Amino acid sequence: MYRVASLFSGAGGMDLGFKNAGFDIVWANDFDHDSVQTYNSNIGNHAVLGDITKIRSSDIPDDIDLVLGGFPCQGFSVNNTKRSMDDERNSLYLEMLRIVADKKPKFFLAENVKGILSIGGKPLEVINMIKNDFMEIGYEVDYELINTADYGIPQLRQRVFIMGNRIGVKNKFPEKTHMDFSKEHQEQLKNNPLYKECYGDLKPYVSAKEVIGHLYDARTRDLPFELEGKTIYNHTASTNVADEFWGRKYKVNQHDICDYLKKWRNKSGWSTKRVDEHFGYAHTAGHWFRKDNKSGSIPKPEDWWELKKILKFDDTYDKEVTTFEKKKIMFEQTLRIANWDRPSDTITASGAEIHPNKKRRLSVRECAIIQTFPDNFIFHGRVGSCYKQIGNAVPVKIAELFGNIIHKQINGEVV
Repeated sequence: MYRVASLFSGAGGMDLGFKNAGFDIVWANDFDHDSVQTYNSNIGNHAVLGDITKIRSSDIPDDIDLVLGGFPCQGFSVNNTKRSMDDERNSLYLEMLRIVADKKPKFFLAENVKGILSIGGKPLEVINMIKNDFMEIGYEVDYELINTADYGIPQLRQRVFIMGNRIGVKNKFPEKTHMDFSKEHQEQLKNNPLYKECYGDLKPYVSAKEVIGHLYDARTRDLPFELEGKTIYNHTASTNVADEFWGRKYKVNQHDICDYLKKWRNKSGWSTKRVDEHFGYAHTAGHWFRKDNKSGSIPKPEDWWELKKILKFDDTYDKEVTTFEKKKIMFEQTLRIANWDRPSDTITASGAEIHPNKKRRLSVRECAIIQTFPDNFIFHGRVGSCYKQIGNAVPVKIAELFGNIIHKQINGEVV
């Protein structure tokens, strides 16, 4: 079994894909505590928490066949209009260069954002600099810009993959299996005489609805629950969309609501812990019964109606709390509504898009599914941290495709 060392491993999307392809991940590293906890609890207890610039090559196991590295990309991102090589995050690829030079693996594979192709004074200046650096230490290097939707992943995610080997073979990248069969795209292709020859065997893109549709009406909660014979983990989501486009119609005084609910909870005999257990929350109910306006919160309409069943309170605030109306949507990335009948837009580290039901963001689990993590992969940390871990990850399925093709190349098989 070929041995792998993984740098900037995050929650382990790339590593899990290569593990599924038959590789043995013997060492991994990241400097984010939650990511390392997630990694070690799902993939194996070999992820080391620490700053790679302070880790010596001798601290990493020898006899490494493959080095993986999704080196930090914030400085390269096209969303960073001030990106430059002066950004210290952009120089971290040199740490991968150091490890590859010292361990001399048969292959290395790096992943980065599309912006790496245009950073610097000239197009391709930086990517070619990186390519030349690896070539100087003895590697044949190639890179490709890949859209993961072309490989059956329900997400329009463009990423650059840099592959290198020192065993004298031509670097091979996975072949596309899917394409955009939407009506608009077909109109562009209908007059292409090579259409059937080039696209005849490709399958249609996988839509977001196909993979997360079963969770559309599932109430979010902190604790796992059963749905259609499967255990659902991490189905928790940010709800910070209320004031922007699906918000309460009437002004509500949070102090009054918390006092009101606390009074009825005391009358009912239900404890806060029991309420949380009933809803499947870890600590949410405690905020419903607080007077502190800064830490208190008002239940969502679906939670309000369920709470009314168990506490048996009157109709005093029903209208104010549960009447919502559509409000103006500002065209900003953070306020985009997630795609439904086509692949999702890119799952980012900054937070999930608004769910098509317009009541919440995509849940942590929905984002994980779109990133092709398995259902039993459990993320650790607060909601924001989980979103970040998933958004920074390489989709498991695309990593597995790369793993399969690199495995064949090392074995000397024709690909």
